[in-house]
Amino acid sequence: MKICFLTKREKPGVEDAIAFTKNVAPAIEVYYGSINDPFPKKVLTRKYDILISYISPWIIPANTLSKTKNWNINFHPGPPEYPGIGCFNFAIYESSQKFGVTAHVMEAKVDTGKIIGVKRFKMDNNETVKTLSQKTYNAQLKLYKDVMHFIFNYKTLPDSTETWQRKPYKRIQLEELATISPNMSKDEIRKRIRATYYKGKPAPYIELYGSRFEYNPER
Repeated sequence: MKICFLTKREKPGVEDAIAFTKNVAPAIEVYYGSINDPFPKKVLTRKYDILISYISPWIIPANTLSKTKNWNINFHPGPPEYPGIGCFNFAIYESSQKFGVTAHVMEAKVDTGKIIGVKRFKMDNNETVKTLSQKTYNAQLKLYKDVMHFIFNYKTLPDSTETWQRKPYKRIQLEELATISPNMSKDEIRKRIRATYYKGKPAPYIELYGSRFEYNPER
């Protein structure tokens, strides 16, 4: 079984997921990338039995998806209630009580394909992007092992009655969430900062007189 595994090197659980897969399917090709990296050229010219996107920075081209013999599977770091970008951020902002991860068949349009597995967990009241992401990546590795174990043993996809609950969030919506206005209340500003701040990533910000000022608690 020939498998293509697309991912980010620095994300928790990635190497464990790869090692788990190699134990069953040694013919696995792994491609690491970061945001804004070009899509791997080799993948464009090859055919696989299974193509896996595991916290991958890339949107897989439709013609690449069509070449896969069996299944194209994405492991999304959010539950069906939070498809698209910024799933951690919107869940924290909305004070959601539960979060989770989703495995689904990939279609040309991001986070719209048939869901084949979901794993949920409880969110704390004081959750931050950092704490929620750590819980999410732990749950994602568990879901990955469950789904792939099922596929390797039964040669088919697991079934699920779960469905996506909304259209995928877009980057512009995340940008709007991270935007602070002088007209906002103190509570609203604090809520947005907690929902969008993560050290080393684009920070919540305010624009005044044509200049952009980003939140930085370490200064």
